[in-house]
Amino acid sequence: MPSTSSQRAVELFSQHYNCAQAVFAACGKSDALSQEQRLALAGPFGGGFAAQGEVCGALTGALLVLGEASEAAVTADPVGARKAVYARSFRLTESFRAAHGSIRCRELTGCQLNTEEGMKAFQQSGLRQSLCTKLVAFAAEKTDEALAEA
Repeated sequence: MPSTSSQRAVELFSQHYNCAQAVFAACGKSDALSQEQRLALAGPFGGGFAAQGEVCGALTGALLVLGEASEAAVTADPVGARKAVYARSFRLTESFRAAHGSIRCRELTGCQLNTEEGMKAFQQSGLRQSLCTKLVAFAAEKTDEALAEA
């Protein structure tokens, strides 16, 4: 059964937020940021960094959550906190890559989203619903698991 965060991320994604926004807003646990702030901060990361096809926005949203969760540790021990968040981020990234074959949006979708032709192909393909929704749910689920490890 999907986690509450996973369900919430899919719900946000279905409301036309991008993949990074959906995961970051659904999984962030800190009270330091509002949902609106999370949605704004993650905005540039959808479609693999501003639709450039780089790292999947769902994974980027997940990594933002892991970084946010290390906030207290960063102040106390910047080097130790960085090592810990890198280790957690590496495991999450490798889990994503193993499950989906890549972490790059353009490789996952087969579309170049920063071109008119690529965006049109993406929109006509139904990939947002058939693929990206699954990536958002997976990233949110794995984020919850990574936070539980901490």
